[in-house]
Amino acid sequence: MSDTPVSAIVVGRGPAGLTAAIALAAGGVDTALVGKPIPVQDNRTTALLAGSVTALTTLGIWEYCADHSAPLRVMRIVDDTGRLWRAPEVKFDAHEIELDAFGYNIENRHLVAALDRRARELSNLRIVDGEALGVTAHERRATVTLKGGDALAAQLIVGADGRRSLCRDAAGIGFNEDNYAQAALTLCLKHSRPHHDTTEFHTPSGPFTLVPLPGNRSSLVWVLDPTEADDLDGLDDIELAVEVERMSHSILGKIEVEPGRGLFPLARASATRFAANRIALVGEAAHVIPPIGAQGLNLGLRDAAAIGELAVEAHRAGRDLGAINVLVAYDKMRCTDVGTRSFAVDMLNRSLLTDFLPLQGVRGLGLYALDRIGPLRRVLMREGVAPRAAQPKLMRGEAL
Repeated sequence: MSDTPVSAIVVGRGPAGLTAAIALAAGGVDTALVGKPIPVQDNRTTALLAGSVTALTTLGIWEYCADHSAPLRVMRIVDDTGRLWRAPEVKFDAHEIELDAFGYNIENRHLVAALDRRARELSNLRIVDGEALGVTAHERRATVTLKGGDALAAQLIVGADGRRSLCRDAAGIGFNEDNYAQAALTLCLKHSRPHHDTTEFHTPSGPFTLVPLPGNRSSLVWVLDPTEADDLDGLDDIELAVEVERMSHSILGKIEVEPGRGLFPLARASATRFAANRIALVGEAAHVIPPIGAQGLNLGLRDAAAIGELAVEAHRAGRDLGAINVLVAYDKMRCTDVGTRSFAVDMLNRSLLTDFLPLQGVRGLGLYALDRIGPLRRVLMREGVAPRAAQPKLMRGEAL
């Protein structure tokens, strides 16, 4: 295998890695995608914002999974903290910023299947179904060693191998982590009443967010104290359905919990740089953000689009894909976007957990301002869906 040259190697076959590999190959870069496929039983969903959907459409992916998605046209935020300083209910409507939808919610298994299907259509994208055991950066190339002893070398490695990233370690990049005293319980459910919008209840332990899926189905991300999360995860489906209906104030009617749940601790983390030594990081190899505000995977897809854009430009100009100027440009493109999103999610989350009355008042006043001041609300919605300072070409619908 080592005698077959490629220009770029993507390590990791999750959504961010698949998107990066497709973007590179679609732009004419000979690419290898290395890694084991993610488990098909993954029950999580992703709220893809409009820019991400545009990128997936431009890459020829969205047509393979659009029928499995549900539009996100309206989002309601309801203060369910029961505290003295309670914020008003705030509604965000996509039509207010001339969009049909903020984005679309889709089960990860359908998204990954569509990405995998598109990846297999590209003749210059080689899928290597094997585990990467080591990554080494050299002056003129970088090498990925596979389980079994084979090796691949390329000018550029894209590390999409998660928060315990081999690629990040090989690049010599640090990783700052901050764990929250919270856990997220994720599941999908059926309900007797139709959903008309996304509803996020803000509770003292964190958001309780119901996001539409096709039909009378929704996905739930329930942020809790870890002990309480463990207790709820220990309930059977009928008992858990009762708790979900209670927390949702029966807005969706009778609840039926579908098989398969996820439970994971919440953390915030970021690489000290996003690229070095012929290695660029995308997705959770670069940053980890709590599942609040639909930012996590959307940031990862912007990472993939950005490195794809820069590498394709270098390839067409006959330049080195892993040269320092490419890596510096990538780091600059992603630093502000990731930093501001991470900070905003962190502040929102901490404002829910605090018992400090003045901070609760500031949060309530902020939501009141959003509810009352239309221009401010519209600016926030536009920035949330399509940040002006971090829109790679693919997010604007421009082919690489």
